[in-house]
Amino acid sequence: MNIRFTNVKILTMEPGREIFDGELHVKDDRIVYVGPTVQEAVDPVWDREIDGEGNLLMPGFKNAHAHSGMTFLRSYADDLPLHEWLNDRVFPMEAKLTPEMIYHLTKLAILEYLTSGITAAADMYLTPDTIARAAADCGFRMVLVGAVNDFSQSVEEMERCYEVYNHYHPLVSYQLGFHAEYTTGRERLEAIADLAARKKAPVFTHNSETKAEVEGCIERNGMTPTVYLEKLGMFRYGGGGYHCVHMSPEDLDIFAEHSLYAITNPASNLKLASGIAPVEEFLQRGIPVAIGTDGPASNNCLDMFREMFLVTALAKYRENDASAVDAGKVLRMAAVGGAGSMGLSDCDILAAGKQADLILIDLHQPNMQPINHIVKNLVYSGSKSNVALTMIAGKILYERGSFFIGEDPEAIYAKANEITRRLGDAQ
Repeated sequence: MNIRFTNVKILTMEPGREIFDGELHVKDDRIVYVGPTVQEAVDPVWDREIDGEGNLLMPGFKNAHAHSGMTFLRSYADDLPLHEWLNDRVFPMEAKLTPEMIYHLTKLAILEYLTSGITAAADMYLTPDTIARAAADCGFRMVLVGAVNDFSQSVEEMERCYEVYNHYHPLVSYQLGFHAEYTTGRERLEAIADLAARKKAPVFTHNSETKAEVEGCIERNGMTPTVYLEKLGMFRYGGGGYHCVHMSPEDLDIFAEHSLYAITNPASNLKLASGIAPVEEFLQRGIPVAIGTDGPASNNCLDMFREMFLVTALAKYRENDASAVDAGKVLRMAAVGGAGSMGLSDCDILAAGKQADLILIDLHQPNMQPINHIVKNLVYSGSKSNVALTMIAGKILYERGSFFIGEDPEAIYAKANEITRRLGDAQ
C-alpha cells in the first residue's frame, strides 16, 4: 500500500536531528519521503492518507530479548528464586509443549508487542520453525535466535536453521545463540564457536544474569562466563549477552573490545531478584546497549515503556546519580540499539529507503501534556496507551485498539487459554 502521513511531528532517530513538523510517505514496505510538508505529494495516488493530528511518528521499538512462546507461563511460576523458578517450574512445563502450541502462544505475544509499539523481537525459544511461521502469518518482524543447550536443539540443527531462516521470509531472520554457559557443555560451546567462525556470524546468549551463575562458572572453569566464552573464541564476529548484570572489569573490557551488545532486561532482573545491570558503565566504555522484555513468565508484561523507565531509574539508583543514563540514550537503546543487536540495519531510523517499521504516538493524552520535552515524556511518563498505530514493512498491524493480522484476537486468546488448561491437566 501507498500511505501518506501528514500533520505529524517526526522523530527520525538520526544522530543530531531534532523532532520536526512534516510528513512521511510509504510505498509498499519502504519509506520514500521524510521531511517538511509538501504542497503536492510526489505521488498523488494514495491508498490512504492519515492526518496525524500533530502526533509523533518515530521508529518502532525493538525487543532485543524475548521468549514469546512462554505466554502460557504468565503468572504461573511467580515469586520464586531464578534457579528454582527455572528448574522446578518452567522446564517441567516446557517439556510438555508441542511445536503447534508454541505457534499459537507466539501469536499472543505478537499482539502484545504491537500494542507496545514493538515492531521486531529477538526470540530465543524451543521451536524456531513454528515461531517463524507465526511471525510470517501475522506480518510481524522476528529475529530467531538459537537456543542450543545440553537438553534441546543441537549445533547441527542450529546450522540448518541459520541457512533456512535467513532465506525464509522477508520478515524473518536468524542469529546464532545458545541458552547459557551453565546449561551448555564445553564440547557444544566449542562447536558453536567453530560454526560462528565458519559463518562469520555473531553469537548471543544469557550471560552473567545472577551472582550464582557467575560463581558457578568460576568454580567450573576458573573464570567468569564472559572470559570463558571469549577464550573459546565465541565472539570473534561479535554478538552479545542477555542480562549482563554481574560483570567484572575484565568482562566489560571484553565487551568493549569486541563491540558486544549488552542487552538489558530490567523488569525481569528485578522480579527474579537477579540484580541491576551496570548500564552507565556500559555507556562509559562505549559498549552498545539494547533493551529486552525477556519472557512473559519472568516479566510478566511485554511492555517497552516500562522497560525504558526502569533502565534509567535503576541506573540512577545504582550510581546514586540522577543524571545517569538520560532519557535520550534510553530511547535510542529501545529503537536503534535494538535494531543494531538484531542485525536490522534497515529498520533503525526513519529515512528514505528504510523499511517502514514505525509507530504513531498519541500526544493528546494527559500523560503527554504539557509538551516540555517529547523524548523525556516518552521515557518517563509514556505508556502503551499512547501507541496509536504500529506499522511493520508498510502494513498497519495495530491501530487504536484494533488488530490487522488476519485473525480475530479473541480466537488467539481462546487458543492460548485452551493450551494452558491442557498443560495444567497433564501435570
